[in-house]
Amino acid sequence: MSRGKQYLAGVRAGLPVVLGFIPVGIAYAMMAGQSGLSISQTVMMSVLVFAGSSQMMAAGMFAQGAGIFAVVITTFILNFRHLMMSTCVMNRLKGTKAGMKLLLAFGITDESFAIFTTMDEEKCSSFFFFGLISTTYSSWIAGTVIGCVASQFLPTVVSGSLGIALYAMFIGLLVPNVKKSLRLGIVVLITAVINLILSRFMLSSWAIIFATLISAAIGVVIVENEEDVAVAE
Repeated sequence: MSRGKQYLAGVRAGLPVVLGFIPVGIAYAMMAGQSGLSISQTVMMSVLVFAGSSQMMAAGMFAQGAGIFAVVITTFILNFRHLMMSTCVMNRLKGTKAGMKLLLAFGITDESFAIFTTMDEEKCSSFFFFGLISTTYSSWIAGTVIGCVASQFLPTVVSGSLGIALYAMFIGLLVPNVKKSLRLGIVVLITAVINLILSRFMLSSWAIIFATLISAAIGVVIVENEEDVAVAE
């Protein structure tokens, strides 16, 4: 497959994310506006940060009068999981130059990670991933811009309800893969339970990190065993 076709395949793979990113981007922009950020600051945060949950949290902290240092530390902890996701993605991009990897690493989100790591190995190329993150990145910025405009006339209750689109998008990405693998579904359930338990004893950001690490270790054993059985059959 040519590089152009690989790129377009990545663009198509990212289209379902648009349905989630644009509404959530609108919700973020409206929240940022209410916290006192200007339109240019709101849009530039999406351009330079590209992390929905962190941006929303930062906007909320600014509204509460938090300092820059507190915001940076908190967002770092919240996004610590990206180090693990980046490692998994880069391991699949074999033969890709370091400069290209640095560029692609910026576009890694929960959604692009979920799509890319569940694709067949032969489709995992740097051009496919570039097409994928081109779609997710542009839709997030588009949602932010639309939100900045819509904040002039949409009520707050509407912006709050848009956040549910992100959960619907996650379900849409997850269900097809769970249907292919019962054990993958079990790993997802284990992750949710561990996160729920840990969140009662620590910050939710740390709970997510530890739940991901524990479940990833469990998933390596469960999923690999399932693949071994499939090969044997």
